[in-house]
Amino acid sequence: MDTNAYVAYLVVGILMVVIDGQIIYHSGKRYLENSRGNPEAEASMTRLITVLFHLVVLGALALLSTIPFPGGSSLPSVVGRLGVTLLIIAVAHGVAISVLARQREEQAVEDYNTRVVESRAPVDRQLAEPTVQPVPGQEGRMARVSPNLEQGGPYTSGDGRL
Repeated sequence: MDTNAYVAYLVVGILMVVIDGQIIYHSGKRYLENSRGNPEAEASMTRLITVLFHLVVLGALALLSTIPFPGGSSLPSVVGRLGVTLLIIAVAHGVAISVLARQREEQAVEDYNTRVVESRAPVDRQLAEPTVQPVPGQEGRMARVSPNLEQGGPYTSGDGRL
């Protein structure tokens, strides 16, 4: 491949990678923000995924530029290289989207678990606090109702007796 075709291929290839990387970054950031997680962590994760995308695809672009391609230095050779580059970008884009989707799914599960724990807190607190009730058949004697069944059942006087 002559110098002009080589430079044209690299310029167009790098331009395509940078444009797609920016699309991944901005769209991925909005995608993760909609999952109601930590905004700083989401931006950092999106940035890391985008940097990884750029490094992998630019490395593949550099390697592809050194491989001999049929057609020599003609226009069909450059177009063929660009076609292979587009396929590599498409695969890398798909991988980046799957990583972002997995990250959003993990955030959704964590959010759900947090909401379940918070909604159960009043019930757990109520179960943990013993209540006092009169012992059936014994006037004036109070029994503690305990959620811990290992202490002799729910109606005990505290020492295991009814």
